Amino acid sequence: MILILQIHIFNIPPQNTLVDLCSCQILIQNTIVGLFFNGCIHWLARRPDLFMDVIIAFDLMERKLFNMPFPDCFNHEPRDWGLWVFGESLSLFAKDYVRRRVEIWVMKEYNVHSYWTLHPVLPIDDISTIFFSPICSTKSGDIVSTDGRTGLLKYNDKKQLIEHYYYCDGRLPIRSKVTVYTESLLSVPGDNVQV
Repeated sequence: MILILQIHIFNIPPQNTLVDLCSCQILIQNTIVGLFFNGCIHWLARRPDLFMDVIIAFDLMERKLFNMPFPDCFNHEPRDWGLWVFGESLSLFAKDYVRRRVEIWVMKEYNVHSYWTLHPVLPIDDISTIFFSPICSTKSGDIVSTDGRTGLLKYNDKKQLIEHYYYCDGRLPIRSKVTVYTESLLSVPGDNVQV
């Protein structure tokens, strides 16, 4: 799915007049939902004005919009890539249908173009690559992903598939969404809590 989006970021200084801090037109790739990482919301996008694919980031504290270029050797179609956090680094994944694998590109230093590195690839010989998507990585280096249909996959730190767990009871959904719950210090009020 491609969505054309015109972005304007405004500020209202003490003079009570709108100031357009920055603006650009982007084509959002794959998803409208942004990825929160390092105090910013990130999207994969195509900048028609720059003739390139980029990661667009909006810094929530600074209220600034900026671009991060893809790795130099990254050569995949928009429908085949996604954005996620691998370990503690912003990362791209790209499905390679011909070689039956998923490449993982890791940005070792945030917002530094030359610090993209290709991580060992994940073989996907026994699963569908159409909806494959990594979900999270563990402290030990394991990668948990979804096959996009009815299963979760677990790869060890040597990138070997060690588990394929099916969570559907026979009904076959076309696609399913999976997310990770991260415990935080923020308390969400419940029925028995007074606010």
